[in-house]
Amino acid sequence: MRFAIPISVALVLTLSGCTWVQLAPGAKQVRVVAAGAAPAGCEKRGEVAVSVKDSVAFYERNQLRVRDELETLARNEAPGIQADTIQPLGDPADGEQRFAAYHCGGR
Repeated sequence: MRFAIPISVALVLTLSGCTWVQLAPGAKQVRVVAAGAAPAGCEKRGEVAVSVKDSVAFYERNQLRVRDELETLARNEAPGIQADTIQPLGDPADGEQRFAAYHCGGR
């Protein structure tokens, strides 16, 4: 019993450091452009809304890791709407983020 709490804490900390979202094969060619003006010469294909857990129990996950996972999820969704470029529409909030998806012809 006296080892249960330290083991639980160690497990939460270990799991929170893992990246759960893997880049799908078709998403490797999807590029990410900085927020701001729409990329020139690109056709907008729609928007992608993605979300991940930003906390585990009482532990807040690393925000850089959350941001990375959100971007990976958006890249995974892009090929499904024939997009090859994504652009964040704002900062992540509560583990959620929206991206614009564009077809730029492989620039």
